[in-house]
Amino acid sequence: MADLSENQEKTEEKHVEPLIPGLPDEVAELCLLYLPYPYQALVRSVSSSWNRAITDPAFLVSKKTLSLALPHVFVLAFHKSTARIQWQALDPRSGRWFVLPPMPCPKTVCPPAFACTSLPRQGKLLVLGGMRSDTETSMDSTFIYRSSTNQWSIGSPMLTPRSFFATGNVKGKIIAVGGSASGISDSITAVECYNSESGKWGPAAKMRMGLARYDSAVVGNRMYVTEGWTWPFMFSPRAGIYDADKDTWQEMSNGMREGWTGLSVVLGDRLFVISEHGDCPMKVYVPDLDTWQYVGGDRFPREAMQRPFAVNGVEGKVYVVSCGLNVAVGSVYEADKGEFCVKWQVLVAPRAFHDFAPSNCQVLYA
Repeated sequence: MADLSENQEKTEEKHVEPLIPGLPDEVAELCLLYLPYPYQALVRSVSSSWNRAITDPAFLVSKKTLSLALPHVFVLAFHKSTARIQWQALDPRSGRWFVLPPMPCPKTVCPPAFACTSLPRQGKLLVLGGMRSDTETSMDSTFIYRSSTNQWSIGSPMLTPRSFFATGNVKGKIIAVGGSASGISDSITAVECYNSESGKWGPAAKMRMGLARYDSAVVGNRMYVTEGWTWPFMFSPRAGIYDADKDTWQEMSNGMREGWTGLSVVLGDRLFVISEHGDCPMKVYVPDLDTWQYVGGDRFPREAMQRPFAVNGVEGKVYVVSCGLNVAVGSVYEADKGEFCVKWQVLVAPRAFHDFAPSNCQVLYA
């Protein structure tokens, strides 16, 4: 029996098809490594040998070692009249868009109720919580998209169902803050943390107060959460800072809180906002002075960009997605005397996206 088993294995080895006929497998693997996103995931169906090669953990290690993954902009978009969700990915170098597989969520959901974050270098996108629009109940969902496979999976449920909340990636830990729960008028003060290695949720230090709405940013080991200015601007916005190392909350400084007048984006260790009033000027926070300074250079291309916006950034570039999915790409650079400037370029979306609005955008390396 042992001899028969060995003979079968030898026969199977002889019949293993080459990756690309006429090429050594080492050269063929290099060809597959240089396929751009999303084609690596799509060509797995070409043959069993391609599928084995691309899903081999060593393949992903090689891709990471060679620094072949490039930043792509992933947009949670929804149809303005039907609220139908559609995830789109943009290659900002070519301007090409790719539609993602459908997210495994109920059909009747409220798109802005989801909170999204990412593990950019791992090519992972996380969509958390949310609300069913038919029953108006909050959800405890954890949906995970992997750019390496171009597939969604369902992770462990959150400890607390929540919607309209803040989330962020603090050195690999996914923090979920605040939000609303079904049938509860007050905001949730409970905070929870997702361990991306174990795939489990655990409790974290509670917030000191609930907030009315949320914008958040992660700088270093801290997550900054604010409700921002809201009409009629009679009350100063509340805010807090979560220290992930110490698992504690502290007050946000007056200057940071008062000047946080838009959607935030972090480049390196600097916090910027795209203001949601007037011509949407861009500002940067100066920690030593506890104040915000306007960014010089080009004016924001307001004529091509219609609210609502979704914002993210990486490697000195800011990506602002507008209604209709036009994308303003801002190249931020430091000028004389430590002042920042920006140069804007608009990537016009296909006309087919005219009726779509962005709810969130993330930047992944794919």
